[in-house]
Amino acid sequence: MAHVGCGIDIGGSGVKGALVDLTTGEFIGERVRIDTPQPSTPDAVAEVCKQILLALEVGEDVPVGVDFPAPIIHGVAPFIANLDQSWAGVNVAALMAKHLGRPVTVLNDADAAGLAEVAYGAAKGQPGTVIVTTLGTGIGSAVIVDGTLVPNTELGHLEIDGHDAESRASSAQKDLQELSWKKWAKRLQRYYAHVEMLFSPDLFVVGGGVSKKSEKFLPLLDLKTEIVPAQLLNTAGIVGAAYEASRRA
Repeated sequence: MAHVGCGIDIGGSGVKGALVDLTTGEFIGERVRIDTPQPSTPDAVAEVCKQILLALEVGEDVPVGVDFPAPIIHGVAPFIANLDQSWAGVNVAALMAKHLGRPVTVLNDADAAGLAEVAYGAAKGQPGTVIVTTLGTGIGSAVIVDGTLVPNTELGHLEIDGHDAESRASSAQKDLQELSWKKWAKRLQRYYAHVEMLFSPDLFVVGGGVSKKSEKFLPLLDLKTEIVPAQLLNTAGIVGAAYEASRRA
């Protein structure tokens, strides 16, 4: 496994990249951010990724991973929510390899964040089944079993009590509906208890910006499974993408 990797995180508003020390999971030097181009077509975004590699002076032997805001099935994004609709059906891995002139590992953004927590963060050294959820605009999920990712899980879209889970329990819904911590925790309880029933995981890790205030809601949950806040937060996507690229290199 290489000691240095490069991770690039593609989002709706910005594309961010950094070199990552794969021993510690920490950034080497500064993170580079470029606004997501408008329109955010595949070629335009791939060119921004190339600019980030050049800005970071990424060596030819450094594995590069890109995380992406959609499921990635054998390199292909079947549909897209946060970027230009022309991404639907694109082989993202082939597109990136063409523009960047090197092999590129591509994975879903929630999966990248989940891998980072298992490799370096809140779930480091945890055997068995770890479920990492990011509470944000929606609910992202990553399922990792003894270090192996089960890719593209969409546990935010479980139907619970007739509702798409994330439409009731995401942190965006907490804000939109002006829910108290206690009321929101009730919805989280219903959500996590359901996921627990389906998977019997060994550990839940909760990410997303709201996890910085985990003391306001995690103690209100009553689960059999231990549930802890994420540790990497804003760096997780980049770190997880670099880590997975190094594993596949």
